[in-house]
Order: sequence, then C-alpha cells, then structure tokens
Amino acid sequence: MVSVLAGSLVVSGATAASAKANPTLGPYGYGTLKLGMSLKQARATGLLVQKFPGRGGGCSGWDLKKFRTPKNKAGVWISPRVGVAAIYAGKGMKTPRGIRLGSTFRQLKVAYPGIKKDMYGLYRVRVPGNSKAQYAFEVKRGKVTEFGILLRNQDCFG
Repeated sequence: MVSVLAGSLVVSGATAASAKANPTLGPYGYGTLKLGMSLKQARATGLLVQKFPGRGGGCSGWDLKKFRTPKNKAGVWISPRVGVAAIYAGKGMKTPRGIRLGSTFRQLKVAYPGIKKDMYGLYRVRVPGNSKAQYAFEVKRGKVTEFGILLRNQDCFG
C-alpha cells in the first residue's frame, strides 16, 4: 500500500519489499536524496560516498553506496551553486514509468512521448511531476545503456 501524507511517501507491507527490490529514480531524486539538496543535506542522508572532490569551486562526484560506478565515473554530482545536480541510475533502478537499463528505445518513446535527442546524442525529456528536472537517456543499439535525473539548471556538465 502506498499513500501520500503531507508530501511524504509512505510505503508499507509487500510494497516496501518491492520498493527496495526495484528502486525508483524520480521525480525528485532517489529515496531521501533529492535534487537541489545542499552538499551538507545530501551527506546527511547517509546514501553517499565521495569519489571526486569539487576542485576550484566545481562540482564534486559521489556514488550511491548501494550503486557503485567504475573508477572514472560518478553516480551523483553536487554543485556548490545548485546542490545535488544529477543522480544516475544504478543496475535495477527504474523511472516511475518503468524505464530501466536495458529497456528498448521503443519502450522509452512509449513511456516518454515528448523525448528528443540533444546535440550530445542523449535523449532528454522533462520529468513528469517535476518541472525543474529532466531525464537524460543514453541509447546504444536500441537499448537504454545509461540514464539519470538532472536539474534543468545544473552547472556540472552539458
């Protein structure tokens, strides 16, 4: 059973187990980690481990403890200006509309009909239910190979 009380999501019973087994990325973030949170707030969630310090006032790179990325990547980017700027999906994560790593491009277009390819070759769409965020999907050979949720005004990358 899922219910919303004063803006908080309450999960109970069998749904709690499925929520842990199928973590959702969006519309505001991942679990208690929300887009726009300050570095201090994000660290207080206990969900992060640092990978790259923010040099020269730039963005710092982090991983979700349960979803580690390869050595030269980060799963979460935090900006000194806008806070948590981007959260990338780990294996098993999905969007509220069911898109996950390995979903087909056709499934992606059905789930997000307004999706458009950008100049970097990524497919982007506004996050339903959060006008301040967008999803960015990488598609190779007709399958979603990477995706994340980003603040539309993020300043960490293109």
